[in-house]
Amino acid sequence: MTKVSCIIPAYNEAPRIGAVLDRVIDHPQISEVVVIDDGSSDGTAEIAEMYLDRNDHLRVLRQSRNGGKTRAVASGIAEARGSHLLLLDSDLLGLTHRDLGALIAPVAAGHSDVSISLRRNAPRTWRAIGLDYISGERVLPRDMLAARLDELHALPRFGLEVFMNRLWIEHAARIAVVAWPGVDSPMKSAKLGNWRKGVAADAKMMRDIFRTIAPHHALAQILAMRNLRVLPPAPDMTGGTEHAPR
Repeated sequence: MTKVSCIIPAYNEAPRIGAVLDRVIDHPQISEVVVIDDGSSDGTAEIAEMYLDRNDHLRVLRQSRNGGKTRAVASGIAEARGSHLLLLDSDLLGLTHRDLGALIAPVAAGHSDVSISLRRNAPRTWRAIGLDYISGERVLPRDMLAARLDELHALPRFGLEVFMNRLWIEHAARIAVVAWPGVDSPMKSAKLGNWRKGVAADAKMMRDIFRTIAPHHALAQILAMRNLRVLPPAPDMTGGTEHAPR
């Protein structure tokens, strides 16, 4: 049986994390939720802890200082007990129970080894080719990363996704790309309230990616992952019932 641990790293996401937790916390296909507050200064952890009474399988980990997404996820993996991981960004807009069920379904049914989301506002190029190779929303076996926590801690702050891509390719993992036509990830400029800060944040993220892999290796990853794609099955509607936020 597939037991899914949902890992949610969060840094200064107080305005958005509640909407994500509303969709995750009672989802019938998710056995536990681990939120990692990565040294936030805006009350993100306090908002997440408000959900502790709603779910005995929710844990909120507080990092004493901001160490970056990769290290936050590594801390969550060390705490997770499920056979599989659902990695989920904490700032998603428009997320539904059905979206989560659709991402979990191909792996749970054995149609694929891993799955990755394709959000509505993914870059146009990624939507055109049918793959967002740095999407943060993924389902994969826990063992694929649990044995490599030391390597994760050594990665740049935003090197996680391309590191996972490398593992998927090495394992020849069957990849289900799951469209999320109603889900957006907010632009950094909107979150930071300043387009210059947003551009700088995006530049830092891309710098970390290309510190992890060379740009030409990124292209090779995209091509290899496209070749490993499989068609996902129809969503399991029993696990995708929509609920209103509480």
